[in-house]
Amino acid sequence: MSALLLRPPRRRTLSQRDARTGIALMSPTLIIVLAVVVVPLLWSVLIAFQQLRLLEIGTANPFRSLTLANFERVFASGGLWVSLGTTLVYTAGSVLLSIGIGLLAAMAVRRPFRGRNFVRAAFLLPYVAPVVAVTFVWRTMLNPQFGIVNEVGQSTFGWADPIPFLSEAQRTVEFLGAQFPIPTALLTAIAFEGWRYFPFAFLFLMARLEALSAESEEAALVDGASPLQTFRYIILPQLMPVIALLAVLRTIWTFNEFDDIFLLTGGAAGTAVASVRVYEFLTVQRNVGAAAAQSLVLAVVLVLMLAVYLFMMHRRGERL
Repeated sequence: MSALLLRPPRRRTLSQRDARTGIALMSPTLIIVLAVVVVPLLWSVLIAFQQLRLLEIGTANPFRSLTLANFERVFASGGLWVSLGTTLVYTAGSVLLSIGIGLLAAMAVRRPFRGRNFVRAAFLLPYVAPVVAVTFVWRTMLNPQFGIVNEVGQSTFGWADPIPFLSEAQRTVEFLGAQFPIPTALLTAIAFEGWRYFPFAFLFLMARLEALSAESEEAALVDGASPLQTFRYIILPQLMPVIALLAVLRTIWTFNEFDDIFLLTGGAAGTAVASVRVYEFLTVQRNVGAAAAQSLVLAVVLVLMLAVYLFMMHRRGERL
């Protein structure tokens, strides 16, 4: 017994000490993530299954009875499917436009020229500028009474009447004897989203272009390939993994977008995306449970969309 008491404590190995040090260093970050992300997320999921008003949020009992009434209300409303359709169109158009403009911008400044660094920096302005400022500028430019866009359109392009870009839900355009309905405000919101976030795609694509080897392009030039053929068969395939990653990231962020479209149109004129409907549940109807249920439905739809997309990319052999 005395021999056991006098035995020195077992010394830890170097790997064990490193593991304990790593846990100690990570603990503050884990605690912050749990407090700021995980706990509110679990709380919002729980609220989705409770009948809870905004005035009751401070004194709500987390162990109150659960119900599916919020989901019944969300699914019974026709506004859910309309908002989801608008969100899908808004997301697809914005993602394609932002990546397309970013690709064009990256290709435009790929070769050295005088003032290239200034042009590269200027391309970042839409992304770094405050969203309140840029939406105010767009609202002023597109104003049907004194906006510069309608002024130029009427004086230069011969528009008969000013176009209310942000307040007109639909406009009929005639082309080759056929009439086509155009969602004016929604297309304007998509154009704004593509313009505002193309610098994000530009940065990724420009970095990938800088890393490309020039040997394959020089070989294609020697073989007589045109610039378009070189881009299609040599440059674009090497950019596809980056474009796929950008598509996933921009889809996640745009699908949940709220501030841009709310500041631009207020969700009116056919631009009421699903996140705006969550805001209306919360602030107009003061129904926290229905807002949480709508948010949970959006999360499930987004996960399903991304799962289908990743499955298609996997079938094509792409890696993210």
